[in-house]
Amino acid sequence: MTTSHQDLFPSRLERKAPMFERLDPVVHGNEEQQAQGPLSPEEVAEFERKGFLSFPAYFDQAEMEAFLAELRDYERDEDLKLSEGVILEPGHEEIRSIFGIHRISERFDRLTRDPRLLRIVEQLLGSGAYIHQSRINYKPGFKGKGFNWHSDFETWHTEDGMPRMRCISCSVALTENNEFNGPLMLVPGSHRYFVPTVGRTPEDNYKSSLKNQEIGVPDEASLQQLVHEGGIEAPKGPAGSLTIFECNTLHASNANMSPFPRSNLFFVYNSVQNAVREPYCGNKPRPGFLAERYDFRALEPV
Repeated sequence: MTTSHQDLFPSRLERKAPMFERLDPVVHGNEEQQAQGPLSPEEVAEFERKGFLSFPAYFDQAEMEAFLAELRDYERDEDLKLSEGVILEPGHEEIRSIFGIHRISERFDRLTRDPRLLRIVEQLLGSGAYIHQSRINYKPGFKGKGFNWHSDFETWHTEDGMPRMRCISCSVALTENNEFNGPLMLVPGSHRYFVPTVGRTPEDNYKSSLKNQEIGVPDEASLQQLVHEGGIEAPKGPAGSLTIFECNTLHASNANMSPFPRSNLFFVYNSVQNAVREPYCGNKPRPGFLAERYDFRALEPV
């Protein structure tokens, strides 16, 4: 499959290419749109500078209990483990990720439309938004594997056909995230640069990359430079904590060697003005549980 659209962010190349400054705004829309949202001017400026915001205990822990109870039901559902959207830990029977969770659960679907999330997303994107992808990442105690350094946009652009950087992830902690159980790590300021990666994308790459991503990861020299400039931060907090990060922010997480399980919910909001096209890598599109390809209507708050 080929695409007729110019590729402004070429990646998965034969040889290393230098990183370059992003071409898109970090915060979209005009000043009036930005002033109407729930984030303060200081918070908007911090998001623009760092590429993410974190809010410990944003939702009540009691509110999260219902989601966590539903999560435990999925852990015991042997039929669910056989579905294509469920990824198991390499070499284990524990669930690593459940994709398309808003399609599976009415409770999680309602949360995608919660004004406490949606209004922030609309403020930063400067437009309405739809769900490009949703997932739950599990990290069971002792056995939860890590996630390599990567930019989500690099994957969504190359493998899903997302044209521009106008997309935001909201991560809601369903269990406590602490320094011991492999919290999300982000590189402040890394969203300001696009890092092309090396290596052609195999067909159906997602079948292996969702367990252990090797294609689409930044080279060590570029990563070292960005970490040297911006450092690494790992937002921590109790269940209900919220982290919002820009689609091009480099992030990763370590393995969970502690006995404390870690489960995080991710909703990926893409601007309705940034709907996906054909994949820029030339492969067939990934399945719908990884990338919405049909329903680009703006979400309405519930």
